[in-house]
Amino acid sequence: MEEIEFILDSTKESMVGSIAHLEKEFLNIRAGKASPQMLGSVFVDYYGSQTPLSQVSNVNTPDARTITIQPYEKSMLQTIEKAIMVANLGFNPMNNGDTIIISVPPLTEERRRDLVKQAKAEAEDAKISIRNARKDANTEIKKLEKEGTSEDVCKSAEEDIQKLTDSFIRKIDEHLAVKEAEIMKV
Repeated sequence: MEEIEFILDSTKESMVGSIAHLEKEFLNIRAGKASPQMLGSVFVDYYGSQTPLSQVSNVNTPDARTITIQPYEKSMLQTIEKAIMVANLGFNPMNNGDTIIISVPPLTEERRRDLVKQAKAEAEDAKISIRNARKDANTEIKKLEKEGTSEDVCKSAEEDIQKLTDSFIRKIDEHLAVKEAEIMKV
């Protein structure tokens, strides 16, 4: 019985991790309003090591259409500017000698559709991750059944795993619906 509880707990933990990852990925999909998270995937070459932009500069959003980046060291301006270009986020950074300013362009209808597709792809990846956790759990349960755990206990555990899977798939669909509405809102 303890093994079954452990399998259920670790499966749930894995599924919770999938949802957390999806939420993090959704933060990178911008919905037209400037936010520091948009630059979360930007890494800067800082004395030979790849460092997140947020650790070498202060990233702010003075308004809904602007992101400002104030490096802690002025010598990093060109490096940061280059890193933003390399990250290929569709931004055109402007360096004024003290800060880097990014104007976040309003989203076109076509770009919104692309972002919705991207969000759907992320949601599908999360669902695949959830299903893989279910498959791993069911494999473990089958092993226990072969080792002598009663068939009824194993069937019950498989049903619990399926209920867990269904509830997490629903959560993903809910997250996607919210993100889709956010992206398509003009």
